[in-house]
Amino acid sequence: MSQKEEADRFLAQMESFANAMKESVGVPVLMDQKTGSLLWYSQRELKLRYVISVERVRKFFESLPEGKILATRCRVTGKVFFPPQRDCPDHPGEELEWVELPNQGELLTFTMITVKPYSFSHYDDYIVGIARLENGVNVLAWVREKDPKKLRVGMKVRLVVTRREPEGYFTYEIVPADQDA
Repeated sequence: MSQKEEADRFLAQMESFANAMKESVGVPVLMDQKTGSLLWYSQRELKLRYVISVERVRKFFESLPEGKILATRCRVTGKVFFPPQRDCPDHPGEELEWVELPNQGELLTFTMITVKPYSFSHYDDYIVGIARLENGVNVLAWVREKDPKKLRVGMKVRLVVTRREPEGYFTYEIVPADQDA
C-alpha cells in the first residue's frame, strides 16, 4: 500500500470517527492519543494552490530549460545568493548580477525522506541533501540516489537540471559524480 493510500485510509477513519462523535456529542472532536487533549476535526477539505510572482528572479526559471542554474551576486561584496534574490541585505538598492553556479561540489549531509507531505506522497521515498559547490555556495536539493548506503559525506557530486515527473517541470538535483547525468 502506498503512503498516499495509507494517508487516505487514515483520513477516512478519522472522518468516520469524527462523524460518530458529531452524532454522539454534537461536534466533530477527537481525543489526542498522546496528550489526551480534545482536538477539533475540520470536515472542510482545504485544497491549496498558489500563484506567486517570480518576475524579479525570472532569469533563474528561464535558464533551467537551457540546463543552467543561476544565482545572483552582489557587485559590491561579491556575495553569491542561492536561491537567487534581487537585493543584497548589506547593500540595498544595489543591482545584483546573474552568475551561473558551478556544477561540481561535495555532499555535506543528506537524509532519506520516508514520511512525506501529502502532496509528495505519490513519490517513492527520496533523499534530500546539501552540497557545497566549488564557489562555496550550499545548495539543498533532492539527491538522485535511492540507496542512502551508496552516499557518504564528502563525496564528489554534481548539480544538474532535471525534469521532475510526473509534474513535468524543470528543477535541479544533486547527482553523485560517478553517475551519468
